Amino acid sequence: MVLYDHPDCPYAKKVRIVLAEKDLTFETRVVDLAAGEHHDKEFLRLNPFGKVPVLVDEGVVVYDSTIINEYLNDEYPHPPLLPEDSSERAQTRILGDFADHAFTLPAMALERELARRANERDDRRMASGREVLTKTLAMLEKRLDGNEYVTGEFSLADAAFAPTALALNKLGIKIDATVPNVRAWVARLTERPSVGPVVRLVA
Repeated sequence: MVLYDHPDCPYAKKVRIVLAEKDLTFETRVVDLAAGEHHDKEFLRLNPFGKVPVLVDEGVVVYDSTIINEYLNDEYPHPPLLPEDSSERAQTRILGDFADHAFTLPAMALERELARRANERDDRRMASGREVLTKTLAMLEKRLDGNEYVTGEFSLADAAFAPTALALNKLGIKIDATVPNVRAWVARLTERPSVGPVVRLVA
């Protein structure tokens, strides 16, 4: 099993979390995005969209982090990372999709702004990004009321949220006493062997 990824890509981290949760052995091939290796012909044969991550498992090529994680959960069912009930499975998928598009993408945009020189940053864009992320934390606070994880048991949804949730501090977003359920959840994620070490959280 080979995973083509980039260490800083949250979507690649999301896949590595599931690989660790399933205790699967794999080889990593880093794709240098800065050098444009994701546009190389060899890589485009694996993923014509030129994006990481890509998983190759015994000749089966799978790309897109959500599809990869669904594949891993189907092919290696223990431990299961989707509920048995169809409505609960749908809800887990909805939350995972929300994490990908309404949580991770705004965080990546905010990170790009912070990487700029202070006088080149778009303050309105940064404020908008932080507002979106803060609203997501409020949503998660309600979801986590009485639950250890976003759908009860640790699931693909948690794997989708985790890379960004554990990186919020460096984006200037504090998980404080106003969201105690989220703070406890982040602590659980940090301590979970399949999550904390994979995300490489820096306190």
